[in-house]
Amino acid sequence: MAVLARNAKARVGILGASGYTGAELLRMLLRHPRVEIAVLTADRKAGQAMADVFPQFAPFALPQLVAIDSIDWAREKLDVVFCALPHGTTQTVITDLMAKAPQTRIVDLSADFRLSDPEAYARWYGHAHQALDLQKDAVYGLSEMYRKDIRQARLVANPGCYTTSGQLPVIPLLKAKAIETDPIVIDAKSGVTGAGRAAKEANLFTEVSEGFHAYGVGHHRHMAELDQEFSKAAGKAVVPTFTPHLLPMNRGILSTIYVRCRKGRTPEDLHAILAKTYAKEPFVHVMLFGQTPQTRHVRGSNMTMIGVAADRQPGRAILVSALDNLVKGASGQAIQNMNIVLGLPETTGIDQIALFP
Repeated sequence: MAVLARNAKARVGILGASGYTGAELLRMLLRHPRVEIAVLTADRKAGQAMADVFPQFAPFALPQLVAIDSIDWAREKLDVVFCALPHGTTQTVITDLMAKAPQTRIVDLSADFRLSDPEAYARWYGHAHQALDLQKDAVYGLSEMYRKDIRQARLVANPGCYTTSGQLPVIPLLKAKAIETDPIVIDAKSGVTGAGRAAKEANLFTEVSEGFHAYGVGHHRHMAELDQEFSKAAGKAVVPTFTPHLLPMNRGILSTIYVRCRKGRTPEDLHAILAKTYAKEPFVHVMLFGQTPQTRHVRGSNMTMIGVAADRQPGRAILVSALDNLVKGASGQAIQNMNIVLGLPETTGIDQIALFP
């Protein structure tokens, strides 16, 4: 597929611009030098200005929010569409879009195209996949692992935030056969924005503040993604233990991952593998052995920071990864994938440093 012409700007649409990931896409795309924001949708807020929903965008000239059904895809001639819609709603929208605008590339931030096995999708999401023909061509969008395939993709399935935090440290170690496939334990904590912007009683301030709890214990949907990608990396079935927790903070994910080294390997070896794997990656930083990251080290950035430490029990290692769930865990990685698709430097528009304090 053709890349973006020299000095041209890509016409971009954001479906679901009134949600957290939609707003984060817009925040970063506004400083992207090769993008023109052409379409913004928000069905429940159609007819409003983006500034009415998020006042921080008031200084910028932006398209009015419209309903998806009102868009003439062929007339808009969009180069890229980001789908930041709820899970289970994207398949029919993308089917219609791709039929009417075959030149448009799509980066889907929902879970609708992440699982390559339709039976696994139906089992985890409770209904049959509605776009099986498109699923066959969808490319899983973990940028550092699949950029060659992403470059040629028309439909990129952006990974989940939790799964990105678990996969970046673990996949290289499985590929190198440096760790045992069982046990792999991922103990992950996320900020409240990971649950989206829709009003939910469980996310009210008084329900979340000054508390800390696990949820989706034993049956969180991101398990299906972890199973799929870990098994692919290992060349055999891998079923990790994964438990998510909700922290009373706005954004960020910290995953503490417990693994066992294979015979003849040490925690220092694991660190060396990860350091070599990511030495030239702009958005993954492996800390010195024994150091571990904090969510404040990555807040507002597209960076994932990874630490490796030795457990007190010989042969066991502890991996810690930190990322911003709205950036590298969603919108930032989506723009990184757009850059790959368009043939632009991956860092374009998303090279901001973490915000601290």
